[in-house]
Amino acid sequence: MAIPKRIKRYRDRYALVDGIPYQMPIYAKDSPALMAGFSCDYEKANALLPGNELHAMRLPNGRAILLITVINYVDTSIGKYIEYSIAIACTHGRKPAPPMLPAMMMKTFGTGQYILDLPVSSEVSVKGGKGIWGMPKHQANLDFIITEDMVSSQYEKDGQFAFRIEIDRPQSPSFKLNVGTTNYCRYRNMLMASYIYFESKAGINLFGKANGRLYIGDHPNVSYLRDLDINPDPFFTMFMPKANGVLDDHFKCWFMTYDEPPASMPEGFETVFDLGLSEEWLAPPNFTDYEQYRIGAEKKEAVLNT
Repeated sequence: MAIPKRIKRYRDRYALVDGIPYQMPIYAKDSPALMAGFSCDYEKANALLPGNELHAMRLPNGRAILLITVINYVDTSIGKYIEYSIAIACTHGRKPAPPMLPAMMMKTFGTGQYILDLPVSSEVSVKGGKGIWGMPKHQANLDFIITEDMVSSQYEKDGQFAFRIEIDRPQSPSFKLNVGTTNYCRYRNMLMASYIYFESKAGINLFGKANGRLYIGDHPNVSYLRDLDINPDPFFTMFMPKANGVLDDHFKCWFMTYDEPPASMPEGFETVFDLGLSEEWLAPPNFTDYEQYRIGAEKKEAVLNT
């Protein structure tokens, strides 16, 4: 998906939105990123999607997809920060889409991901990402660690372990990636759709060669994910050593509708009014007893004991 010409015409221009200065287009340069896909129960995943026009994307085996994407933004319009996306792959339309076709016909099926949780490192990233694009951003303790053999990222919040992803590092970033993605989020009781375009060389491992480990803690932001019957073995893993991306300033939104008048209002502008422009990070995560939260550990232990 090519970057729209409209965005290219913004080059070397500037914007000021909600007090946040942007150099246009809204870019990210040379930023390492990891991504992994895990199959999970379709009905349970689909139940996490709001409204009646988002549908969990189906794999050929009928299961849904939990997507984990962590980007260590080292050069952006608003400074350095880590962004930790936990999402369900989905389509947008009146009816669910056939299995796998949405991966090849993304515009036709409104293919994208619904973001369940999106912790970031800096306050200014929360202010812009949530206040402008409706992303469910909040500040948390995050890291992004690259070794010779592994790429990992850990997420803690309010002194509590929340999430950890590890992938075995693919050997060669030889796959040329040029893709646009749609992020769906719920904010101000509207369904928001924003667009980001990435260009990078990536190392990708598929199926049996894709090795990774997922750990889900007790924090309420994520603990419910343990009930999704997640396959502990990812069906793909990807590492981009130097990703370049552009976030579109254009976005779409629709009212959330219900069979009955809603009784309460979910979070809105009141959550970003008082935020500042700080680029400071919280302390890095330091919890080390995460092995007890490893997805699939119980099943593997049961097999060993039989």
